[in-house]
Amino acid sequence: MTKAPQTNWDPVAARTAGALYLAIAVCGGFSIGFVPMQIVSSDAATSAANLLANQGLFKLGIVADSLVILFELAITAILYQMFRHVGPKMAMVALISRAGMITVMGINMLLWVMPYMLLTGANSWDVAQQHDLVQTFFDAHATGVFVWQLFFGAHLLALGWLALKSDVVPQILGRGLFIGAFGYLLQGIVKLTFTDVAALDYTYIALLVIVTVSEISFGLWLLIRGGRTSPQFTPATA
Repeated sequence: MTKAPQTNWDPVAARTAGALYLAIAVCGGFSIGFVPMQIVSSDAATSAANLLANQGLFKLGIVADSLVILFELAITAILYQMFRHVGPKMAMVALISRAGMITVMGINMLLWVMPYMLLTGANSWDVAQQHDLVQTFFDAHATGVFVWQLFFGAHLLALGWLALKSDVVPQILGRGLFIGAFGYLLQGIVKLTFTDVAALDYTYIALLVIVTVSEISFGLWLLIRGGRTSPQFTPATA
C-alpha cells in the first residue's frame, strides 16, 4: 500500500489531549471512585446520613464530575481531529461513541444530584420515603456507570484500531487500548444483565487492568512525546 506524508499530527493537540487524559483520570477517580465510597452505603438511612454529613465532599464531587464532562468534550474533538486522516470512518465511530458516553454521564450526574435535592429541599415525603428514594437514585447512578462504559468500550475499540493503523502511536499502546476495551464492554454487559459468573468477573478485571495501564500510558505518551511525528502513515478507509 502506498504511503503518504503524515501532515495531520498536531503536537500541540497531542500534548493537550495527554494533559486532558490525566486530568480526567484524576477528577474521575475522585468523583466516581472516592466520593461514592464515602457516602453510599447498602443501607438507605446510612446513605442519607452520610450525604448530609459530607455535603462539602459531595459538592466537590459534583465539581469534579462537571470538569470530567467538559474535559471529555474537548478530548473527543481533539482525538477526532488527530486521527480522522488515519481512518475517517473509524474516527467517526470513536467520536460518536465517546459523545454517547458523555451524554450518559450528564444524565448520570443528574441522578447523583437528586438525593441532595430530596434531603435538603421542601417536600411532602416522610423520612422513610426520602431515604428509599435517595438509595434508589444512588443505585441508578451506580448502574449508569456501566451504561456509559459500553459506549466507552466501543470508543476504545475504535481508538485502539486507529492507534494501530497510525505510524505515530507505539503499537503496544494501540494493542492495550484495543484489547482492554473488552473489559469495559464485558463488565457493562455482566453488571447490566445481573450475571454472576466468577470466570467472567476475573476476565473483565484482568482486561480492565490492561486498559487502565494503557490509557494512563497513552496519556503520558501524548503529553511527553506527543510532538514526535512519523514521516509517513498508512491511509485507511475503514
